[in-house]
Amino acid sequence: MAVDAALPSPVPLTILVADDDAGSRRIVAGMLRKAGYEVIQAENGAQAWALLQRADGPQLAILDWMMPELDGTEVCRRVRAVPTDTPAYLILLTSRGRSVDIVEGLKAGANDHVTKPADEGELLARVQVGARVVHLQHALADRVARLEEALRNVQQLQGLLPICSYCKRIRDDRNYWQQVESYITHHADVQFSHSCCPDCYERVVKPELDALEASDGDT
Repeated sequence: MAVDAALPSPVPLTILVADDDAGSRRIVAGMLRKAGYEVIQAENGAQAWALLQRADGPQLAILDWMMPELDGTEVCRRVRAVPTDTPAYLILLTSRGRSVDIVEGLKAGANDHVTKPADEGELLARVQVGARVVHLQHALADRVARLEEALRNVQQLQGLLPICSYCKRIRDDRNYWQQVESYITHHADVQFSHSCCPDCYERVVKPELDALEASDGDT
């Protein structure tokens, strides 16, 4: 239920629930565990921020707006100030339901909000949206990393290539003359499979075959 089977997760999804109200925190954590998510808890904004900074920190967080030390919006601002290819998905949990409050939370860096007391159906629906976003971010980051690695491994042929007008060998940057196949194989991810074009077959190969057959007939 918690994870869309069409979106493979690069990492196990753990959700952080941060709320200084122990009762509210445990109720939300219980809803998430029942839906199949792993949950860690924080009693205040400072603990939440410390957990979110870890390399293996949670990729989705539900943050109470009003918390001691750091409130939910300040945690959002700090998270968004750290550049990353896979930013955490942040949901503010708040009793503030006015449009101006929602706008303030989104401007601080929250992705979404849930009004207290949290309705289980709404909370899980919004968390599932966040889970999809997190999984897509990881898939995209993985694809970008593989593309960058491929680009680093590609050696491109650029500029002018000195080539002999007769033997067609190419002069490299060390002033050595190489066969075209050898030069291109060294400078690009290319393997050659030799064949014969129709013109060369008629001009070179066929006369040689005819001559060979004629010599066999003579013997």
